[in-house]
Amino acid sequence: MAGGYMGTILRVDLTTGEVTQQSFSEETLRSYIGGSGLGARILYDETTPDTDPLGPDNRLIFLTGPLVGTRALNFGRYHVVTRSPLTGGFGEANSGGSFGPAIKRSGYDGFVFSGKAKEARLPLR
Repeated sequence: MAGGYMGTILRVDLTTGEVTQQSFSEETLRSYIGGSGLGARILYDETTPDTDPLGPDNRLIFLTGPLVGTRALNFGRYHVVTRSPLTGGFGEANSGGSFGPAIKRSGYDGFVFSGKAKEARLPLR
C-alpha cells in the first residue's frame, strides 16, 4: 500500500478466539497519521466514556506509523493506545526497539485486542 502503510490491522477477540483482518482506506490513513492518530480514532469509534478500562469492552491497540521499518532514523517505534485505568480517558504509550519493525514485517500496521479470555494459558515453570 502506498504511503508507508500496509493498510491492514489484525483484530483478536479474546472472548471468541476469532482473528480477523481490517483494511483501511488511504484517506483514513492520511487523516489519522501514525499509530497514535489511528489508535485514537479506533478507540473513539469503539468505546464510550463509560467503558470500563479494565473490562472486556476496552481495546488494547498496538499500532505503527508509516515510517516504521524504513531506513529513516528513529522510526522503529510503535504506539499502545487504550482507555487509561488511571483516568478512564485516552491513554497512550510508545516504545522503540525491534517490535515496531517486526509488526510491519508481519504484513500489518498493528493489532487490536478486545474481549476477555476464559483462562490464561501461560506456561508456568
